[in-house]
Amino acid sequence: MSRTRTSDVLVIGGGIIGLVTAWRAAQRGFTTTVVDPDPGGGAAQVAAGMLAAVTELHYGEQTLLGLNLASARRYPDFAAELTELTGRDLGYRRCGTLAVALDSDDRAHLRELHTLQRQSGLDSEWLSGRDCRRLEPMLAPGVRGGLRVDGDHQIDPRRLAGALVAACERAGVVFHRTWAERLDVVRDRAAGVTASDGTALGAGQVVLAAGSLSGRLPGIPDHVLPPVRPVKGQVLRLTVPKRYAPFLSRTVRAVVRGSQVYLVPRESGELVVGATSEELGWDTTVTAGGVYELLRDAHELVPGITELPLTETRAGLRPGSPDNAPLLGPTELDGLLLATGHYRNGVLLTPVTGDAMAHALATGELPDEARPFTPRRFSAAALTELPA
Repeated sequence: MSRTRTSDVLVIGGGIIGLVTAWRAAQRGFTTTVVDPDPGGGAAQVAAGMLAAVTELHYGEQTLLGLNLASARRYPDFAAELTELTGRDLGYRRCGTLAVALDSDDRAHLRELHTLQRQSGLDSEWLSGRDCRRLEPMLAPGVRGGLRVDGDHQIDPRRLAGALVAACERAGVVFHRTWAERLDVVRDRAAGVTASDGTALGAGQVVLAAGSLSGRLPGIPDHVLPPVRPVKGQVLRLTVPKRYAPFLSRTVRAVVRGSQVYLVPRESGELVVGATSEELGWDTTVTAGGVYELLRDAHELVPGITELPLTETRAGLRPGSPDNAPLLGPTELDGLLLATGHYRNGVLLTPVTGDAMAHALATGELPDEARPFTPRRFSAAALTELPA
């Protein structure tokens, strides 16, 4: 079959990670093609858009924290650049986050998180329950304390995805709106893809950025197949009528009965409530149980939420990796790079991923801040070198 089109860079996947990679590659002068039936779709359509490097800190993830913080620092300029280029409002808000505790166990857990944050050089402030309610009067009377993190911001991922599509179009990125059926490998090098419509698309370099689907593309040799799995998340969207405004002024989150719940207020009046975390393979069913649990936990946190109209229920798949961190840059197959496995940090890591992938495409190497996230850390050779 003759190849109908050859690009310098071919990106498989048109979610926000694939789009930012394609945009930054095109800005570097690469002719770039994106293969995806619905550019701008994917997990970003479900994500809440919390840019929460500080309140998302988990034990054992200090290396990932460095990448998260690097990306968070880039967000103001990144959002301003996208808005200036496309004329689109991204819903970027520097409103901060309030993480609260509803009982003594949660309070102890938050105290430990606060200690970890301070040890990591992060800025967060411990508040009493009364101070939390003073900041957010809609909070339940039983709130026992909380952490105020002004440095954690938010963005609307749907608007972000739409702006990235527009930015790609302006930069000359070509969209092939179909599925990638198979990676084409010629003489031990990734040479392009065969699309589901039968078109063969050649490329100098191929970037696999297909989110949770990245580990399922036929044609990828087993030793470079990314260890990415789908992690289901159910999310609700409600609308705050003008008579209730302002309902919440910042993102509010808590652990209720051992489960994370967060409420993200948009300036548009939308309130996003999420998110479940379920290891259920490829199932994207919105369940009565998932909706009930989210509303129940959100109601314990903010009782007035049950008065709001419920406007949307969605389920999506996060791309999880074995260490909850992304796989970025060149693989052991010449010509194939990865940008996947971002798990719960895909929206946050969008700016730094775009920069890192453009650098890798231009130089063959990752920049310093992204080097710990090479896909080669999961290669057979790397795993055998790990201490027992």
